[in-house]
Amino acid sequence: MVKPIPKVGSRRNGRSSARKSARRIPKGVIHVQASFNNTIITVTDVRGRVISWSSAGTCGFKGTRRGTPFAVQTAAENAIRAVVDRCMQRAKVMIKGPGLGRDAALRAIRRSGQADTIGIVMQRALLGELE
Repeated sequence: MVKPIPKVGSRRNGRSSARKSARRIPKGVIHVQASFNNTIITVTDVRGRVISWSSAGTCGFKGTRRGTPFAVQTAAENAIRAVVDRCMQRAKVMIKGPGLGRDAALRAIRRSGQADTIGIVMQRALLGELE
């Protein structure tokens, strides 16, 4: 009789799935791309590899509501929620675009669990934009 071939992820043969384990990322960069119609927030590590991202459109906002500050605030909270599990201690904030959600994104990042560590970098970003 022919033995059945076990599945790759089954517990019988001791193999585990091919998913990567969660890496600890001490430093990162938060990119905020704010346009008039939508805002995209991307969290990357220092090398530029994307850890998590979110936009106002993926949070359920449609049409002109995607450009509102509240939609941006919701998107920023969703993007940062995945980063909190990976123990990010410092983050640099890069802002791009003319949209309404620029200030709301900064406020949402500051209100996240990493407010103490991100604060200094955010102050520099805000002062740099005023000049």
